[in-house]
Amino acid sequence: MIRLIIPQHLRILAHVGSEVSLDIGAPVTTCAILDALEEQYPMLRGTIRDQVTHARRPFLRFFACEVDLSHESPDAPLPESVAIGKEPFLIIAAIAGG
Repeated sequence: MIRLIIPQHLRILAHVGSEVSLDIGAPVTTCAILDALEEQYPMLRGTIRDQVTHARRPFLRFFACEVDLSHESPDAPLPESVAIGKEPFLIIAAIAGG
């Protein structure tokens, strides 16, 4: 099981708690996690990535094992500790302002 932590505004939309568990087969990638998340919670489609291009939405970042994966290939395998559920995959809402 993959452990996934999503921002508060998406938790409210999906009616979930602070952590979501997803069953994903190998290879575990950012794309596979987002595909499974959107399948299990269809109300999140288009909120994390564009529905057509699958590009990450601005002001959202992806982290795993204290590493920013936002600009990595979405098809790159994630660290083993994420794949076995030891560490969570985080979707973080960036804060902007002026």
